[in-house]
Amino acid sequence: MARHELLGGLIQVYRREGRYWHCSASIGGRQHRVSTGEEDLSLAKQFAEDWFIELRGKSRAGLLVNEKTFKQAADQFLKEYEVITEGQRSKRWVEGYEIKLRLHLLPFFGGMGLSTITPGKVQEYRVHRIATAKARKTPSEDSNEAPPKPPARSTIHDEIVTLRQVMKTAIRHEWLTHLPDFSPPYKTSGKIVHRPWFSPEEYKLLYETTRAHTKASHVQHRWCAEQLHDYVLFLANTGLRPDEAKNLQHRDVTIVEDEHSGDRILEIEVRGKRGIGYCKSMPSAVRPYERLLARPKYVKQGRARGRAKLPPSTEPPQLPKPTDHVFPGNHIKMFNALMGRRELKLDRDGNKRTAYSLRHTYICMRLMEGADIYQIAKNCRTSVEMIEKFYAAHIKNRLDASAINVLRAKPKPRKKLSDVYEGAVDPEVQEFL
Repeated sequence: MARHELLGGLIQVYRREGRYWHCSASIGGRQHRVSTGEEDLSLAKQFAEDWFIELRGKSRAGLLVNEKTFKQAADQFLKEYEVITEGQRSKRWVEGYEIKLRLHLLPFFGGMGLSTITPGKVQEYRVHRIATAKARKTPSEDSNEAPPKPPARSTIHDEIVTLRQVMKTAIRHEWLTHLPDFSPPYKTSGKIVHRPWFSPEEYKLLYETTRAHTKASHVQHRWCAEQLHDYVLFLANTGLRPDEAKNLQHRDVTIVEDEHSGDRILEIEVRGKRGIGYCKSMPSAVRPYERLLARPKYVKQGRARGRAKLPPSTEPPQLPKPTDHVFPGNHIKMFNALMGRRELKLDRDGNKRTAYSLRHTYICMRLMEGADIYQIAKNCRTSVEMIEKFYAAHIKNRLDASAINVLRAKPKPRKKLSDVYEGAVDPEVQEFL
């Protein structure tokens, strides 16, 4: 980085990788920086001297106020947010803000004054994040490492949301007068993409795979395999989020008879990220839950040699209690292994499928069957807008061909005036017509 000093070191003129020279000076114990807007060094030095004299004059007249820095506003935001949202936001959610600030935002904006964070600076930050990722050392041809990818659009969006939260904190404390416009100038509409889900054929292949794995599993792993099979069927027929299924207890689930259809369904009291809600399942979820309810609690088997030395147990197996969790274990590794075995881990667009994809499958299948979108949103504890944006956009059953393929009736050809009056007028007039 090229650097020059003026007035005995009171002013520093420097240039990084950009075209223009910048200048900095320390007045009243605070560092001030500004871009000269000049590419020529001599013109940049003249601008720096004039800027320094003006800045010192404002300081002596009491017009230069030492404003707060972005780091001070960020510290205040974290201090307030953790206390105000206690019990409403999970600990990991709060830690996510702290991680974004510590790793990305503070190294770039930390020492800046709040008034200097303009839409232009935010755009520079977006370019910096993408350019930094591309500038990393690419892996060698012999290595199996994937080349580094720039941060996703949603990742940068989340970081800008964190930046906006900090700036709003500064406004509340009167450290800043207004909130600048941080919206991206380009690619504001983005592509319409659907979340990874299992098509009806893929979903059938998935549960047939988990069923076959249950039958082929060793006795030591059979309990986990049976739990995973019922987990897949349960989530795909209720639309629960994975965290909601993890918090679910047997006392939250009731088998009832639907008063409209007469089918046996599950009424579930859900506790998750949206608080307490309710869900009514498909009839296909009843049988898997009955198996979960009748399945004894997991008992660690131990080694085969050690089991052979122990006398056979005479105690009856313990069934789950109402306060026990419906899915007490974690079957992520087994679930991913089975999807990889059947090449179901990635969808057509290369998106990775997870347990959350079972919820997406439930919503998409309900839409394909013509269910009311408002009722689906209420049953899944989400909004109609979210379903329209991420699920209904790619469901072909939502399109009404009879309303699209409308053909306007062709008008009858107009008769000539001579044809209308043919034989009804005088021959001389007919010749005139």
